Amino acid sequence: MSEKQRIVVASGNKHKIKEIAQMLPEFEVVGYKDLGYDFEIEENGQTFYENALSKAKFVANALNLPALSDDSGICATALNGEPGIYSARYAGDGDDEHNNQLLLKNLADKEDRSAKYVCCLVYYSPDGKIVTATGETYGKILFEPEGNNGFGYDPIFFSDDLNKCMGIATDEEKNSVSHRFRALVQLREKLK
Repeated sequence: MSEKQRIVVASGNKHKIKEIAQMLPEFEVVGYKDLGYDFEIEENGQTFYENALSKAKFVANALNLPALSDDSGICATALNGEPGIYSARYAGDGDDEHNNQLLLKNLADKEDRSAKYVCCLVYYSPDGKIVTATGETYGKILFEPEGNNGFGYDPIFFSDDLNKCMGIATDEEKNSVSHRFRALVQLREKLK
């Protein structure tokens, strides 16, 4: 049996790495920290794509291995797409609960609770090959958190596809409709 191709995920987020590994079983998916590296990767792009590309390029060139980067976030319609690319650091400290509370506060007087999760994936190999894919999943922001599953904004995101909050969905349910899953399906096809 041939060895699986290794892809290094340009993220320190263990939840994200686990999710990607579950959805790309034909690859050996590892985080750069799993390989003993610890570096800060700047995110200073203006779009999900720019951030994902710069992270994938940085890791691929630093480790001389193909890298996969995801930049994703939640975009609330009534807030003109906020928090968007700032989703992970919306409240300033990177704490999921604080981010959720700030989003709920900012939507408190808004009638339109519609939102979408967006994921832009970039695969970058040291030879300069770039493969990209984008996935989205739609729903609405609840008025208060529900459930303890998932991470990030999952406890306040009601999925139109699942007809339930991502915070009470199983990993399998969430992975079947998530923005990351949809982007990974496209990416997997393009990588074949």
